[in-house]
Amino acid sequence: MPPAILHVDLDAFYASVELLVDPSLAGKPLIVGGAGARGVVASASYEARGYGVRSAMPSARARRLCPAAVFVPGRYALYSDYSKRLHGLFQEVTPLVEGIALDEAFLDVTGAQRRLGAPADIAWALRRRVHDELGLWVSIGVSAVKMVAKLASEAAKPKATRGGAEAGLGVCVVAAGEERAFLWPLPVRALWGVGPATHRRLERFGVATVGDLARLPRETLVGAVGSAVGGHLHDLAWGRDPRRVEPERDTKSIGHEETYPADHADRSVLAREVVRLADGVAARLRAAGLAGRTVTLKVRFADFRTITRSRTVKDPLASGPGLAKVAQALLAGVEVGPGVRLLGVSASNLVDGPPLQLGFPDAPANEPAWEGVARAVEGVRRRYGEAAVGPAALLDAGGGLKLRRMGDQQWGPGR
Repeated sequence: MPPAILHVDLDAFYASVELLVDPSLAGKPLIVGGAGARGVVASASYEARGYGVRSAMPSARARRLCPAAVFVPGRYALYSDYSKRLHGLFQEVTPLVEGIALDEAFLDVTGAQRRLGAPADIAWALRRRVHDELGLWVSIGVSAVKMVAKLASEAAKPKATRGGAEAGLGVCVVAAGEERAFLWPLPVRALWGVGPATHRRLERFGVATVGDLARLPRETLVGAVGSAVGGHLHDLAWGRDPRRVEPERDTKSIGHEETYPADHADRSVLAREVVRLADGVAARLRAAGLAGRTVTLKVRFADFRTITRSRTVKDPLASGPGLAKVAQALLAGVEVGPGVRLLGVSASNLVDGPPLQLGFPDAPANEPAWEGVARAVEGVRRRYGEAAVGPAALLDAGGGLKLRRMGDQQWGPGR
């Protein structure tokens, strides 16, 4: 069968899920993300997008563009649940699914054509089913070329107006042999690998569209941006992309970070925050059956200067206390006087685990006991909830545990 790749992208995913949960928000300019001065936009309804609001925009700027916007905090667990259900539908179409984010994925439907029909028919049927079963709309690009499918899904998207979404194509099919006709009118920034720096270099050669790039001699392009990037972009401009859908992708790192409403310069406060972040990282490591040999501390100061400090230990770590001990040692070597705006802890160099925690030179004699403690904590949390048990250092003034989990503070503080 001829190659066929779908790129499926949910329309305004987080905002659309919030509308399902609270229909009273319908028709309003809705922004999902951190509402505080240091927050960012995670998603925006099409009404808000009509004012120029975009994902990853600082919330302060979004509020200036759309003063009437309704802000709601992001709920990562809720969106993750919808994403899992969405991927369940994908798996019923083809096992060759490459998730890119919670709200988008590539599907190789080459082998599904005998069973489900032409690629366009598969795309339309999938779009209807997602809406019927999840209440969400997706835009789908169809092509034999992975990168073209991605750009085609963009072409299928609704148009944003202050009155809401103006219906788009829904499904955009770029048939074999039509790749150049589709690609060449597009702005060159649409191609993967054309960031701000590369774009500036290309502008010096009069390159504004993908067609302009395609007509630039390969040698000139390589001289402008380097052999690897230049060759890659030249192939993309001519509709050549040998990359296939990759269903299995190993996790490279697991981490948590938090942006604070006010800068922290108190080392004791930051040490407690390290415990909180490490506890969240450990929970995700153990849920994934992984452990990490490298612990990284990320610190962003008030002036946005960002540093990282890492340590690799002999034996992999998967307990909160083990990760926190290494991260706190790294924090001890950082001058926090200027004020810390953001703090993060992550584990990388991952292996199957969790093993016994024996990993750093000054480990106490009873360190292996943390494995048993961690298992007991997991059992209590499964039965009574995440906040049932945790490090004593994380008790707040009211006696409750203030934990950090996947997605918390992902888009900045809410105030």
